[in-house]
Formats: sequence, structure tokens, C-alpha cells
Amino acid sequence: MERTVLGPVRTALSRLGRAAGFRADFSASLVVFLIAVPLSAGIAVTSGVPVELGLVTGIVGGLLTGLLPGSSLQVSGPAAWLTALVYEAVREHGVEALGVLVLATGVVQVAMGLLRMGRWFRAVSAAVVQGMLAGIGIVLVSGQLYRLADANAPAGGLEKLGGLALLLTGTLESPPALVALAVGGGTVAVLVLWSRWRRGARLLPAPLAAVALATAAVAALDLPVDRVRVNGLLEAVEPPDGSDFFRLGEVGVLGTVLAFALIASAEALFGAAAVDRMHDGPRTDYDKELIAQGAGNTVCGMLGALPMTAVIVRSSANVRAGARTKTSRVLQGLWLLVFAALLPWALEAIPVAALAGVLVHSGWKLLPGRELGRLWQGHRGEAAVLLATTAAIVLTNLFEGVVVGLVLATVKVAWEMSQVRVETVRAGEGFVRARVVGNATFLRLPKLLDELESLTRPGRNVVELDLRGLRYMDGACRQALDDWAGRHTVLFEGGGMMTV
Repeated sequence: MERTVLGPVRTALSRLGRAAGFRADFSASLVVFLIAVPLSAGIAVTSGVPVELGLVTGIVGGLLTGLLPGSSLQVSGPAAWLTALVYEAVREHGVEALGVLVLATGVVQVAMGLLRMGRWFRAVSAAVVQGMLAGIGIVLVSGQLYRLADANAPAGGLEKLGGLALLLTGTLESPPALVALAVGGGTVAVLVLWSRWRRGARLLPAPLAAVALATAAVAALDLPVDRVRVNGLLEAVEPPDGSDFFRLGEVGVLGTVLAFALIASAEALFGAAAVDRMHDGPRTDYDKELIAQGAGNTVCGMLGALPMTAVIVRSSANVRAGARTKTSRVLQGLWLLVFAALLPWALEAIPVAALAGVLVHSGWKLLPGRELGRLWQGHRGEAAVLLATTAAIVLTNLFEGVVVGLVLATVKVAWEMSQVRVETVRAGEGFVRARVVGNATFLRLPKLLDELESLTRPGRNVVELDLRGLRYMDGACRQALDDWAGRHTVLFEGGGMMTV
């Protein structure tokens, strides 16, 4: 009887849950779509290729990689951190060779995933992940501030920050730039205020409302601001031909492929670690995610598009917009395809400054605020790693910055794990009994020797040393301890040796 009554109830609740989940994914997909458009277009322009190739990569990232297993909420597309490499590759080998480079990159990534190399990216320090997000946020915001004024941003993160003063003076002297700044600033204001209007936020996502209002205002007032430019997708797609594959035998081409594969894989899997910390859903399968990224890049290569990786800006926006499943990232790829292929005029009506405002708002959310303060009060070592990672990303690039953070985090852990101390248990006439506690490694060897020397003051002929409190002792400390014992009268307990 109970099963008969509860069965329909459970079925109805399940359907309601699926319906609510789809609504959340649908809403999140629109938010991600609005972020994906300026990112894809801007990355393509910076890389020296047509805008459409960036959109193609975003479409593949949604419709193909979004369907494959791996990470459930991470969104893939063209990566800003590969723009320098792509630009140099296009300059050196030509845009016609880009398809072969990206295709080979995808094959390498699939091979790495099949060899189960993705699991090595799971052990990522939380401080490094937070520092990575902060670094990306700073570079994103500083770059999009230029787009707010319809200006071109410099290439490097440090150059972007250094040029902000000139940007300010140039904007104040240019009426068109001030108009664009007003459009972008108004978009940011709507984003902030709309989110506080609970009823409005439930009906329409804040980014969609902000961009729609900015587009309507620009159209109604006929403001002189830059708009998104989209030509035909089919005209821009250039699949590689047979002769291009012979270039894979060149050393320079192979080096570029390996660089693409390494940086794209690292960004995708480091980003997966960050996204997993933002939600309570299924965790990422790193090997499957690596295969999914490789499959996406293989298809992008066949279409002659930009290389693809998971993009933390889109992914974090996807999570914050309430996405629950991979449906959101697939839908955002569908919106990119529909609007770019069938309704390019709709995209061309959107002001660039409005989309820059959306990105500034998204990048600002990546910056640690209260979290950094709490971390500094409780774990200053972790806060130092976070700040160092952020600074390294801004000064260099994402990959090198994360490597710096990982090295510092490893050194920090090694330093903390090498804590060792010498405790005096009992002292009498002519002897002292002491215990060594902790992990004796070469990092604390000077401190250990200083404390041992303090035991052998004049009048003490014998030192009884208890080593049973040692959890670990490396070869350097063992040799130093033997040398010290050779110069004194020492009884070892728990170490399996005795020297008199």
C-alpha cells in the first residue's frame, strides 16, 4: 500500500526536480553565452585570426566537449593564455597551418588521457587555485577596462596595468570614448543592482538584462560606439589539406604542438580543480576531462579553428549562475551556433563596451576579498602562496604563474613538515636526558645541530638521547647526528645504535 501511494509522489517530485534543473541550466547557459561572445571574439582578434574562428572554437567546446564525460560544469572555448603562442605560430607558419597544429595538439591530449596522466593534476593546493583565480581576475579586469572605452588593450598583464593611466587621460580627452565608458559603466551598474532585485533576477539573469538594456539604449540614441562584428562562419573555416600534415616533421612545429598541449591541458585541469571547489556536484574525472579536451581540439583542428581549453571565467560564471548539469554548457554552445550562423545581425547590434562590462563584473568576482583577510589571520603561509601565485600570473602568464605557486606551496609544506625540536627530559650531575621530536630533514639541520650542541655544556659528560619521537630522519640528518655523536659521549635510545 505504501509503495502504491508513494510511487506517484516520488515520480512527480523527480519530474519537478528535473524541470527545475533544466530551468537553472537554461538560465545559466544564457549568462555564459553573453560572456563567451566577447571572450571568443577578443581572443581571436588578439591571436591574429578572424573573429569567426574564436566562435567556432566556442561552439565546439559547448556542443562536443560539453557532451563528453569529465567535468560537469566546466565550460570550454578559446583560451586567452594561448593567444601569444597562437599569434607567434600564425606569424611564423601562417594561418593555414593552424588547423594541423591544433589537430595534433588534440591527439597528444587524448593520448595523455588514455595514459592516465590527468590524475597528477588532482593534488593542487587551495592557495594556488585561489591565486590562479585572482591572477586571472586581475588580468581580465585590467584588459576589459580598455574595451570599456573602445580602446585596444596591450598584450601582457603588466602592460595592461601600466597603461591604465594613459587610458584614463586618453578617455577623458575623447568624447566617443566617454560615451563607450558610459555604456560599459551603466552595464556594470545594472549588473550590480539587478542582482539585488530578487524578483527581477528570478525572471531574467542580470547579464542578459544588462546587455539588453545597453543594446536598446545604444540603438535608440544611435550612440557612436563599437559593436560586435561577425561575418560568415563557413567562409572563415579552413580545414587543413594533406600538404600541411608534412609540416609536423619540423622541429619548430612539434615544439609548438607540445607547448599547446601542455599549457591547454594544465589550464583545463587546474581550472577543473578550481571549479570543483565552487560546487557540491560530481567531481571531475581528470583523465576523461583530458580526453574530452583532446577530442575538442582535434575537431577544432579539422575546422582550422583556435585551440581550446576550459576557461575559468566562463566556468565560474556557469557555477554562480546556478547551473546543475552539463546541459548549460551544451546550450551555450548551441546559442553561439544559432546566433553566429543564423542571426549574426543580432550579435552585431550588441555594443562591445556592454560585453566588456559583463566581463569586468565577472573578473571582479574572481578576486579574493574577505577570504584573503581570513586566510592572512589564520594561515599566513597560505596567504603568501596565494599572493605570490597571483603576482606571478600577472607578471608572466597563467602556466608559469601556476608553476611558481606549486613550487612555493611544495616548499611551504616541506618546511612545515620538517619541524623538529629537542626537549630536555631530565638533567642531573654529569648527564642530561633529552628527546628529539618531529621530522629531521636537511631543511632544519642547522637548528637541530644548534640544539644538540646546547646539551653538551661543561660539566655534562653523558648525553642520553631518545630518538623514538622522530617520525622521519633523512640521510643528511643521520650523518650529522653520527658526526656529532662521534665528538661526544652519547647514549642513543630508540635509534638502534649506541656510541660512548
